[in-house]
Amino acid sequence: MVTIQIRQLTVPPGHRIILHNISWQEFEEILTELGENRASRLAYHQGNLEIKMPLPKHEVAKVIIGDLVKIILEELEIDCECFGSTTFKRQDMNSGIEPDDSFYIQNHVQMIGKEKIDLNIDPPPDLVIEIDVTSKTQLDAYLALAVPEVWRYENDKLQINILQNGKYIESEISPNFPNLPISEIIPQFVEQSRILGRSPTLRKFRQWVKQQ
Repeated sequence: MVTIQIRQLTVPPGHRIILHNISWQEFEEILTELGENRASRLAYHQGNLEIKMPLPKHEVAKVIIGDLVKIILEELEIDCECFGSTTFKRQDMNSGIEPDDSFYIQNHVQMIGKEKIDLNIDPPPDLVIEIDVTSKTQLDAYLALAVPEVWRYENDKLQINILQNGKYIESEISPNFPNLPISEIIPQFVEQSRILGRSPTLRKFRQWVKQQ
């Protein structure tokens, strides 16, 4: 058997690798070896570990959608705690995931001042955002961790997935923002940002939210 260190693997931007039969201890060791200051994202479920390296366009979409969500929260005066691409994991569920963005909204009070998250004690984030989701490993991990709402942005479309009866179902309405046409308006403003630029788009979006 040949043993290599995880740092010996190179994942080009826009690609992913999947490692099988990875134990929980090995997953933890890989997290430690890779460290926190990295561009790669990890998803782990039942022994399958996926390591992906996003493209620049992925990061641009991630940032603009996260900014749009923050504007909604600010303008509607909804309190939240933002945890970005924090690693969420539970050993008893044999799952771990690093979303593109994450928000505590319903449970924000419990997370104020938190520097470390233990999902055996803490709730999962109320909303996570994933860009270009093509992996079953990622969705299975979110399901195992019981994340109630997952936004999946792919091919210029936003899909809202909500957890019901132990599985994700697609919804036209976001439970966190039930009075806004989220699945329609978010892609529209992401597209506008490619034409107008980030700052003008965010200003226009803020005006739109105020009018609702």
